[in-house]
Amino acid sequence: MLLQRYRRDRRELLSFILSASIFRKVVMPPGAVTLDDIDLEQVSIDYILECAKKGGILELSEAIKKFHDDAHIPAVVCSGDGDIYYLVTDPQVSGPPPMRSVPAPAALSPPVAKSSLSKSISIQSTPSQQISVDDEIDDFEDDNEVTGELSRRKLNDASDLVLKLPPFATGLSEDDLRETAYEVLLASVGATAGLVAPPKEKKEEKKMKLVRKFTRSKSEKHKPEPTKAQGLAGLLELMRTQLEISEASDKRTREALLHSSAGRVGKRMDTLLIPLELLCGISRADFTEKKVHLRWQRRQLNLLEEGLVNFPAVSLEHNDRQAGELRTLIAKIEEAETLPSPAGPAQHAEALKALRGVSLALAERASRGDQIGEVCHWADGYHLNVRIYERLLSSTFDILDEGQLIEEADEILELLKSTWKILGITQTVHNTCYTWVLFRQFVITDEVSLLQHAAQQMKRIASDSQRSAQERAYMKSLRSTIVLNGTSQDLSFVQSIVEPIKTWVEKRLNDYHLHFSEDAAKMEQFITLVMIAGRLIAEEDEKTEITRMTSAANQAAIAKQAEEYIWSSVKLAYERALEGVDAKSEAEHDHPLALLAEDVEALARKDASTFAPILSRWQPQAKAITGSLLHTLYYKELKPFLDGVSHLTDDVASVLPAADSLDRYLTELVGAVDDGNNVYRQQMTFYEVENLSATLIMRWVNAQLSRLSDWVDRTVRQEKWEPLSMQKRQGESVVEVFRIIDETVEQFFGLKLPMKISLLKGLTNGLDNALQLYCNKIVGQLGTKADLIPPPPSLTRYGKDTSLKMFSKKRFVDPSLPDDRRGDDIRLLTTSRLCVRLNSIYYILNQVDVLEDNIRDRWRSGKSTIKPKTEANGSEPLDEISSSFDGSRKAANAAIDKICEFTGTKLIFWDMRDPFIDGLYKGGVTEARMEQVVNNLDPILGQIVEMVVEALRDRLVLGLLQAAIEGLIRVLLDGGPSRAFSHNDVDMLEHDLRVLKNFFIAEGEGLQRGVVENAAAPAQQIIELYRLETYVLIENFRKASDRMASGTSVQRTGIRAASDADTLLRILCHRMDDDASQFLKRQYKLPKSTA
Repeated sequence: MLLQRYRRDRRELLSFILSASIFRKVVMPPGAVTLDDIDLEQVSIDYILECAKKGGILELSEAIKKFHDDAHIPAVVCSGDGDIYYLVTDPQVSGPPPMRSVPAPAALSPPVAKSSLSKSISIQSTPSQQISVDDEIDDFEDDNEVTGELSRRKLNDASDLVLKLPPFATGLSEDDLRETAYEVLLASVGATAGLVAPPKEKKEEKKMKLVRKFTRSKSEKHKPEPTKAQGLAGLLELMRTQLEISEASDKRTREALLHSSAGRVGKRMDTLLIPLELLCGISRADFTEKKVHLRWQRRQLNLLEEGLVNFPAVSLEHNDRQAGELRTLIAKIEEAETLPSPAGPAQHAEALKALRGVSLALAERASRGDQIGEVCHWADGYHLNVRIYERLLSSTFDILDEGQLIEEADEILELLKSTWKILGITQTVHNTCYTWVLFRQFVITDEVSLLQHAAQQMKRIASDSQRSAQERAYMKSLRSTIVLNGTSQDLSFVQSIVEPIKTWVEKRLNDYHLHFSEDAAKMEQFITLVMIAGRLIAEEDEKTEITRMTSAANQAAIAKQAEEYIWSSVKLAYERALEGVDAKSEAEHDHPLALLAEDVEALARKDASTFAPILSRWQPQAKAITGSLLHTLYYKELKPFLDGVSHLTDDVASVLPAADSLDRYLTELVGAVDDGNNVYRQQMTFYEVENLSATLIMRWVNAQLSRLSDWVDRTVRQEKWEPLSMQKRQGESVVEVFRIIDETVEQFFGLKLPMKISLLKGLTNGLDNALQLYCNKIVGQLGTKADLIPPPPSLTRYGKDTSLKMFSKKRFVDPSLPDDRRGDDIRLLTTSRLCVRLNSIYYILNQVDVLEDNIRDRWRSGKSTIKPKTEANGSEPLDEISSSFDGSRKAANAAIDKICEFTGTKLIFWDMRDPFIDGLYKGGVTEARMEQVVNNLDPILGQIVEMVVEALRDRLVLGLLQAAIEGLIRVLLDGGPSRAFSHNDVDMLEHDLRVLKNFFIAEGEGLQRGVVENAAAPAQQIIELYRLETYVLIENFRKASDRMASGTSVQRTGIRAASDADTLLRILCHRMDDDASQFLKRQYKLPKSTA
């Protein structure tokens, strides 16, 4: 590609120099009238520049002579300071290299759009710009008009991508094929009467056109170029430019082909023996230089020999006489060029005439076995066809941006179909050749869109079963034999094209970690290509035609191939990591095995995230294969180290965590691919480095937990139960406990040693026990509810004027009041301190969730992102860690309930004993109503709301409500001799109950009405009993007593039920009714009381 650029620029600059009045006079060589009659590639640039400096006469014949003289000099030119330039082609083909220094590369900038620019389009339809030759010269001259430059892409070496075709015995070059390809195209177009003679332009106009372009003033308005030819003529002109054919060569070829076909009625131009007709139709006089003619003649003769003798469509016998004659005549023609006149021209004419007869005889041999006398002509040679057609297909690429297809690519491909008859191309052959051209261009340019296009094109290559019978027979005839590394290979056409692609791609896939580390997107297309190529190659094999693989077998073969890529690439990547680990260890001062484990894990992670998703399309167990292989490779290095570990050292602390992290990740990686068999996991030998550190960690955990228990006991005993602040209402002790717990957890994970989940469970269980101990110690400081509730008075019956005697048939448990020391302890349990205790317990509920999340996150981060192994019961280990603090949660909630109950009971039965328990309804319902009690409760409730955290307010207020209901029931049932109730009191009792309920509902700002109603339901039932007639109460009491005696009644604890015998008995005792009093006197001999 660079050579093509050099040649094109060279021609244009030479045309400018020769037409720009730089020389005093330009003398044309004999036979030439204008510059178009001269092959500018055959003139010496150094000679022209030297003449230009002197401003003298330029003898173009001398320039041509000097060019050929310099062609024998080696293609290396030194230009001061050791600047050396190399050309990759024969100097006779390219011309001498430049003698000037190469300009420094300019900074790349976006190309400037101009109205005169022709456009090119990529396969992905991404617009880019293609500059015409004229516009490029404008850019070079008019610096003020254009400030940007086209960026030229860096081209890659494709020398390792070669078709598996025999080499040309005659040494045909790429330039020979390029020029021949254009001649074939002209002949194919001429077959449809599409070829016309080139227009004859006036010499002076032709001479001055370029001069005017380069000498116009910069301020002169740019005039638009004439419209380019459209249709077939435009396409042919485009092809001439793309194939870099000079106008003189194009003119010679057109005229010769038209002259050869003229007068041959019934013969199409595409049936002509093109090299032979050109040899006969073009003479020495058509060339300005003899050496140019000799090289052109040599090419045509080589083509005849290659097509008719070396690679014919129909094989020749080993001792074929005509083949020998052809070679002899070719030698005579070449010899004639060295003979003097008239012997030389005479021998040339005689040999050329004989050559026509032999060539036509060879070309008209029977072809394809069924049509005698069919003309095979020179281009039916299979290998020559492919190489020529390859050059034609290459013309679809932009010469300025080789990674793009030109805009007219589709039209060119359609035009090239006209060459199929001459070259023996079928749709399958075209698809195969185009696949090769696209892929090779991708290799050169690294343009991903070309790779995608090549993959799509390869999919279009028809398999043997999809071809027609005629095409199948034709494709079987296209075979070749090559020798590689001393081994002879017989290949079909498809194999010759596809196998090099497959080999080139497989070389990259066998080390995809190296070749696709920066761009994995291409890898999928590579695998697609190689799998399609493998299928096509297998189908071309005659052996596989006999027994076609089943779909399952084909899938298995594809998976096996992908597995081989994985094994090869992973091993190479691991070896590279192993080679560099020692130097890395010296630089980072860490153990090599630890660094190697990190590198291997990074390699596995990148493979799993980048390459495995791609490979999984063809090998579902790609991750498992990679993980298992890396696991085995690292274990070979790790095992000697593990065998030598006897105590904890810095190296052990460094290697074991890294090795354990790698072991866990690779194990999970392999286990994630569940195929029901998991063969790769069964082949793994686990490192089990956790066992080496388990004992050390367990000892440390036990020591830490013992210290923690002592600390909890000490902090609870020293706690003053004062809030830390208005915002932080918990006590100082619970904050200290969690500080110690956090430090313990931090130190545990800071060990960075591999550990089993059981060690973590041991730690969390110990922390859970410490928190439970804290809760239990707080509850233990409260005492019991019985310490707060005074003993109930003895039962009596109603009497008007009789002194009451304390007497009861059944003696109830009468707990004594607490002693003075216990009373002092209870008085120290103020409401504020009880609220701080509640807040501290609630702090545990909040912080235990944070602690649990922290432990879970640290465990997961410590074990990378791998999920812990599943236990035998199917549960995840972290699920058990989550439940490790359930004991703390349960103990905390139980403690909250206990403290709420204790606080409510203390407020009602201890702090408000006088106004509530002792004073309510004393001396009659009208004497002391509920409003007085509620007035005393209001400031207490305000204090609670202010001191307790918001989340516990309802629970504590509910405890106060329950205690108040319990206190009201005590007044109604165990009010003592000073309380008695009649039918008339029921409405007032109900009103008072509503007052109490409304106080806690607080017009919707307190407890929910349903909660309050449920809590007050027992008191409501007791009040309803007072509404019943006495005989009904007595009857219900007898029935309840019978049930109690028979054991069928349910024993209840807590608040009395309305249907219990004890409740009904106490209703009768407090009933202001003579019938009730008489019943109690008869049955229980209860003494009278005064209300």
